[in-house]
Amino acid sequence: MQVLKDTSRTFYIPITFLKNDLKLSVAAAYLAMRAIDEIEDHDKLSNDVKFDLLSATSELLKDAFNEEAYQALLAPYADQLPEVSLRLADWLTFCPEASRHIVQASTSEMAFGMAKWAKANWQVRTREDLDDYTYYVAGLVGTMLSELWAWGADMQTDRELAIGYGRGLQAVNILRNQHEDLEERGVSFVPDGWTREDLFAYAEENLAKADLYIASIDKRTILLFSRLPLALAHKTLKAMQEGREKMTRAEVEQTVEEIQAD
Repeated sequence: MQVLKDTSRTFYIPITFLKNDLKLSVAAAYLAMRAIDEIEDHDKLSNDVKFDLLSATSELLKDAFNEEAYQALLAPYADQLPEVSLRLADWLTFCPEASRHIVQASTSEMAFGMAKWAKANWQVRTREDLDDYTYYVAGLVGTMLSELWAWGADMQTDRELAIGYGRGLQAVNILRNQHEDLEERGVSFVPDGWTREDLFAYAEENLAKADLYIASIDKRTILLFSRLPLALAHKTLKAMQEGREKMTRAEVEQTVEEIQAD
């Protein structure tokens, strides 16, 4: 939980709203997915290396995870990778055994998708490309959470709305990092012919699905968990539409307080 807090305060807070095995499962899932995300985003590894590491990790996650094989895979790059990536086996061990298959299957599929897009240098050309990329890196989080809610809380949610929830959050991130991605990485997640306004519309379309997803949740702790990232996404989108780069720290803190007070 300390590594989780050090890695992402944004997600650490809502995860603490959850109870018992669901909290441990979602924490483990976040760390496992962050482990592979750090490989995908690494600024020193080539795309070919990323493809190889992510593809092999995807395969390792399909069965009982072989830590020795994973460490051997990462060994040539161990001094370049962060703790969260090197300790993937620890996060899976931390995950309750009854939910581990859900976390591993989703992380495996995500690693496969990340490998595919690393190979393609993340060059998004069409709306279908954007949907595919945002499914693998974020929509999958939504579907995994739906499976965990069904397992740990006997609560059913709509799969497409869950994907929209993940896509909406990712679309806001793409908008926020659009210029940095292009200037520093030569990467564009904007389909050919799209304007920034089209990307705003894409984000709003998926955040509307996320709102419907939230409205369907009838468990208080899961609702609290789900509302905070969505509230931050809505407010970040509004800030950018007003010409600001992001929310202020004070606005973030106020949003956290508002969610916790409900």
